[in-house]
Amino acid sequence: MKQELQNRAPILITTGEPAGIGPDLVVQLLQQPCDAPLAIVGDAELLLERAKMLGVKLVRTEEGLMGKKATAILEQTPLRVPSVPGKLDQRNVDYVMSTLKKAVASCMSGKSSAMITGPVQKSVILEAGYEFSGHTEFLAKRAGVSTPVMMLVNDTLRVALATVHMPLSEVALALTADRLERVLCVVNEALIKRFNINKPVIGVCGLNPHAGESGHLGEEETETMAPVLRKLNDSGLVVEGPLPADTVFAPSVAARFDAIVAMYHDQGLPVIKRNGIGFATNITLGLPFIRTSVDHGTALSIAGTGTAETRGLISALGVTQQLIDAK
Repeated sequence: MKQELQNRAPILITTGEPAGIGPDLVVQLLQQPCDAPLAIVGDAELLLERAKMLGVKLVRTEEGLMGKKATAILEQTPLRVPSVPGKLDQRNVDYVMSTLKKAVASCMSGKSSAMITGPVQKSVILEAGYEFSGHTEFLAKRAGVSTPVMMLVNDTLRVALATVHMPLSEVALALTADRLERVLCVVNEALIKRFNINKPVIGVCGLNPHAGESGHLGEEETETMAPVLRKLNDSGLVVEGPLPADTVFAPSVAARFDAIVAMYHDQGLPVIKRNGIGFATNITLGLPFIRTSVDHGTALSIAGTGTAETRGLISALGVTQQLIDAK
């Protein structure tokens, strides 16, 4: 198995926001054994300096980087200006975006088997003039995909989102029949192809409290969602709902489903993150390549201190390898 892993195209990891904990996590990952071939998209000096701050081994080699117990190819991408942990600098936004563009191109060409993205700071990207609502939408646009779907997974749940990064006031209008149908089809296909589930059973949350209470607390469930679910069930999918979001995540109910689709960001993600940060992995469904990420942000306040937990990145790497194996 080890030889088989080493013969694979590498898994790419982007360093994310250079002032955040992304570089810390990459450096710390290379201090641990790893059978999978890795490639880092980032700046060598950034990583070497961060390793020095953390007091851990990192050496520049002819091919890339060598830590205490693991090595990685380096796709060198230079910073515009030196980065200071915890201090955002708009001048390095181009660096962040360049790492993402390189990662997409590498995965699209087959040079890499998958990508894991480090956390970025959306605010500084937007302030630098980029249109950027999140990795999910950006990667989809670069890959020419119209319906990317965010899914977070942990040991017991798979939760996908029908809408992603938008104000709550816009969700109801965005939740059209067409959008819901496309999202559910993407989730169903991913469960079959990426998770090897032959006949997925998908639970679908309602939008309103108590799934609309038969139309008394909103019409989205009866007017939009129910017809879509009937259509998909008639076509051979197995989708149940609309279900009250306040009960569908109870363990005895959630266990019936291979995935649950929440209607908006904060309906689904607090449930899967309730055990703490770093226990879930973000997956973008619908892309022509595998993309995962950690379930947390840049944590600027602890960058360079050595206190960042690598649990989330290790989890993402494990999930990524499982998705590769399922292909």
